[in-house]
Amino acid sequence: MAIQLYQFAISHFSEKVRWALDYKGIQYQPIFMLPGTHVKTIRGLTGQKQTSVPVLVHDQEVIQGSAAILDYLDATFPDKPLLPADSNSKASAIAWEQRLDQEAGPAVRTFAYHHLLQRPKIVAPLLTAKTAFFNRYLLLLAFSRVDEGMRNMMKINARTATDAQQVVEAILDELGEHYRTYDYLAGNQLTRADIAAGALFAPLFMPPQYPVPWPKPHRLPPEMKAWSGANQQRLAPLAAFYQAHR
Repeated sequence: MAIQLYQFAISHFSEKVRWALDYKGIQYQPIFMLPGTHVKTIRGLTGQKQTSVPVLVHDQEVIQGSAAILDYLDATFPDKPLLPADSNSKASAIAWEQRLDQEAGPAVRTFAYHHLLQRPKIVAPLLTAKTAFFNRYLLLLAFSRVDEGMRNMMKINARTATDAQQVVEAILDELGEHYRTYDYLAGNQLTRADIAAGALFAPLFMPPQYPVPWPKPHRLPPEMKAWSGANQQRLAPLAAFYQAHR
């Protein structure tokens, strides 16, 4: 059975899995869903209340969550492993990935959505990317409820966005210092740690490979536009790594 990846185009955790699949050269069927209406599909696949994406389906296996999916890919398709063989480097890669998943991923999401949700015409194409064209218009019609629901579910507000910005900047500084000295986060090869770093921060440097219609810089919400302009140097190491390896 072909591998299927249930995902949101905008999801940076989905991008993490897309990158890993592409790096390993694994063919798969992407199934892009609309946030909100995806709930029934995901619960039907997993049998669980948790409705997060990505979800990978292969043969009789259903795996939810980017880290678990990467575990499965390495176990099932061992060519081009996502972890180094050396035990110290392996432990370092795992530690980096866990930290990025737990801290960077949610912080980037909170910071970006706090600002982007203030611009319905900008964020609607991002949320509906790769789905039926009419979803954009349906989402705009119901946008006040979408905005409220996303903010409540992910605890997005001015305070949490400020806290998230501080987390984003601190981790970017740490990653930048590391990449200025070393080629990779762990060992001497691309690992799942590097993939996590590049994918989870991608919404802030908006690479063209990412499957959504990023807004032009001048159309960004003012605070996000100002932050982006002031933090190009912080973003540069990860943007360059993404372009080189993705």
